[in-house]
Amino acid sequence: MQHFPIFLDLSGARVVVSGGGEAALAKLRLLMKTEARLDVFAAVPSPEVAALADAGRITLHERAPVAGDMPGARLVYGAAEDAQEDARVAALARDAGVLVNIVDNLHDSDYITPAIVDRDPVVVAIGTEGAAPVLARSIKAGLEARLPVALGLLARAGKAFRAAADALPMGRRRRDFWAEYYDTVGPRAAERGEAALEPALQALLDRHLAQTPKAGRVDLVGAGPGDPELLTLKARRLLDQADVVVHDRLVPNAILELARREALLIAVGKEGFGPSTPQSRINDLIVEHAARGAHVVRLKGGDPAVFGRLDDEVEALDAAGIDWAVVPGITAASASAAALGQSLTRRGRNASARLVTGHDVQGYAEQDWQALARPGAVAAVYMGKRAARFIQGRMLMHGAAPETPVSVVENATRPDQRILPATLASMPQVVADLAGPAVLLLGLAPRRAVAAEPLEIAL
Repeated sequence: MQHFPIFLDLSGARVVVSGGGEAALAKLRLLMKTEARLDVFAAVPSPEVAALADAGRITLHERAPVAGDMPGARLVYGAAEDAQEDARVAALARDAGVLVNIVDNLHDSDYITPAIVDRDPVVVAIGTEGAAPVLARSIKAGLEARLPVALGLLARAGKAFRAAADALPMGRRRRDFWAEYYDTVGPRAAERGEAALEPALQALLDRHLAQTPKAGRVDLVGAGPGDPELLTLKARRLLDQADVVVHDRLVPNAILELARREALLIAVGKEGFGPSTPQSRINDLIVEHAARGAHVVRLKGGDPAVFGRLDDEVEALDAAGIDWAVVPGITAASASAAALGQSLTRRGRNASARLVTGHDVQGYAEQDWQALARPGAVAAVYMGKRAARFIQGRMLMHGAAPETPVSVVENATRPDQRILPATLASMPQVVADLAGPAVLLLGLAPRRAVAAEPLEIAL
């Protein structure tokens, strides 16, 4: 993020606009929505700019700005549509310590003006770092159509009622009150007119004050393999509602960003053969926060029910008498097979597919090697990088062919996803230097070439 979005208080502040043509007029239309004092400098103002001055909307100076015009200004716009003049004005502004924007010149501007959806006091600002103004306008048009005109009315009534709503304790109870107001009670009351809003708010507050506080709960949510667009709608909704998010190491920041800004994020990293948060500590954390009345989302990479220690956490919650629910996610095996363009099962090839782990808490995990080594068998090996040589040896020992296809999918669905074709013979060498999480798909080759030729190792 190059430009940090802020909302600047312009009430009573002075803003200087240099220019009197179309570019200046476009900025003035936006600035006149604020409570700023607008000083416009233009030797030859357009009739529209002159009319604004006649109407008392702006103060017009029919000359170019000079150094003495800059001190005390909050912002300066260079909108003369003349590169030399705009550069001169920018230099004057910076000498006076004032931020300047040169219209249609991102490189030489200190700030940019976003596209704005105005439902005063609700204001939505849309920026693209100056890279795609047409896209910003398209987003603005979509939001304009979606946000009701009465939204500003609802927000003004809500703002006036905030002190009364402080009777509810901060956190979940107060948030539930405002959510119900803006989602249902407020819009219905607004249909009856502005006068209906305050009584509706008071009745809603009385009801929420009389309610018994909700008990805490835990949702055990699958974050999928990493692509935020693969989250379920329910997972996204729960992230937006959660008071506390207890998340795994492999959940990327792009997904954590979907949580409420006020939510407490707790990382409980687990890494095979590496530093890990003990499962008992994770159990204690989710129980402690839920017992205090918090809505906890236990966010797990992939699917909670696939090598996610789901049963351990559910048993801890049951023992503590805490309500819970499981929200499945896309598991890494499905995501990795999709990356290959392959099915995990195929008529005439394999009627079943196995999901296995490369290691358990004691070390390398034993499996039904005879079944895994059969021709046509397909298996997805989780946490298998360190165990690759062990898996290779066991499968060869039970009759698997060295040329059995293997696909290694690293960072499935993420921007840095890699697909590495291999064989059972070359598998340990292919995975040796991988840094990211990887799934080993035994018995599957990519449908189309997406990487270099597999490394073949003679045994």
